[in-house]
Amino acid sequence: MVFDFFQPHDANFLDFINGLHNQALGKKVVFNTEYEFPSFNEVSIAIIGVLENRGQEGRDGGVDLIHIRKEFYSLFPGNWQSQIIDLGDIVAGDSVEDTYFVVKTAVSHLIKNKIIPIIIGGSQDLTYAIYRGYDQLEQMVNLVSVDSKFDFAKEVSSPSDSYLTKMIVEEPNNLFNYSNVGYQTYFNSQEEIDLIEKLYFDAYRLGEISNDSTIAEPVFRDADLVSFDIRSVKSSNSANFVDFTPNGFSGKEICVLSRYAGISDKVSSFGIFNHNSTKNEAVLIAQIIWYFIEGFNYRSNEYPFGTKENYIKYIVTLEEEVIFYKSNKTDRWWIEIPLISGVHNKLKKSTLLPCAHKEYLAACNGEVPERWWKAQRKNLI
Repeated sequence: MVFDFFQPHDANFLDFINGLHNQALGKKVVFNTEYEFPSFNEVSIAIIGVLENRGQEGRDGGVDLIHIRKEFYSLFPGNWQSQIIDLGDIVAGDSVEDTYFVVKTAVSHLIKNKIIPIIIGGSQDLTYAIYRGYDQLEQMVNLVSVDSKFDFAKEVSSPSDSYLTKMIVEEPNNLFNYSNVGYQTYFNSQEEIDLIEKLYFDAYRLGEISNDSTIAEPVFRDADLVSFDIRSVKSSNSANFVDFTPNGFSGKEICVLSRYAGISDKVSSFGIFNHNSTKNEAVLIAQIIWYFIEGFNYRSNEYPFGTKENYIKYIVTLEEEVIFYKSNKTDRWWIEIPLISGVHNKLKKSTLLPCAHKEYLAACNGEVPERWWKAQRKNLI
């Protein structure tokens, strides 16, 4: 079984957990130890470390996740009902591909059992391995990456900066949509920016999200896989002074985005990558994970849609009818992407796409919603 390749927690770490406050998060979690592997019964979230960073240029040393775990398990949980297990670490294989295989197999098994894996890397090319974990699930995948770069650069030696290219070109091609949150223009070539437009992908500049973080909420609501590059946070907030970043998200902003990811009914895997194993950097990463789990515990269970009875339907007539729905439960908005008769359609059915209230207001003023337009074009390519 793939979990035989996981490295359990050692006695020193378990002694640390035993010494925590009785109400600390670490006392609520079940750990993989050399004596016992945790049961998956009634588990909602599984935390996995991946000790692999060969995909990140200039990182040929080991990955140390002990600081992150100590910071995280020292925190106090919210009013959480979900059961959490920590499966320990996937040790780097003889090759990067060996590591990918263990990651994708474990992710696939967990998602099939309705358990959300939280992957702590390691280099961000591990996102590719998580994506491959969906291969056997027979579904299209929406990826949201919080990153200052698009990560499909051609002329780089680092897989961590080019893993998206593999997702786009390699079979089976299950990637339906890619959304970047927080890119910084000067880190991305014009060719890459043009490719985002050509493929009808979505990209939101750092300034857009910093000015109004609510723009990102519908983006995460439509995601299956969410990948955070910790280098998207400015160094003054992340304490990452190895890869100095003067501009980026603040600690508060990145935690807001993490909560959006957690509260999304659709998100089924979450990863944080490209940290430098330092104690100071671990403080923020622990809080990012905390906010994801906080969001998860407040999911409204509006997806998938069993019925539209709990929604108010709005019809806006432009060149054709554009149909919106507003949830009576959460006041969140959705827009319908119709099935085009007689035309190849990736999704094989009409679907509801998350959107914002202001997109409905813009449609009422005669503006075609960009999200709606892109989704229809993407169905046809």
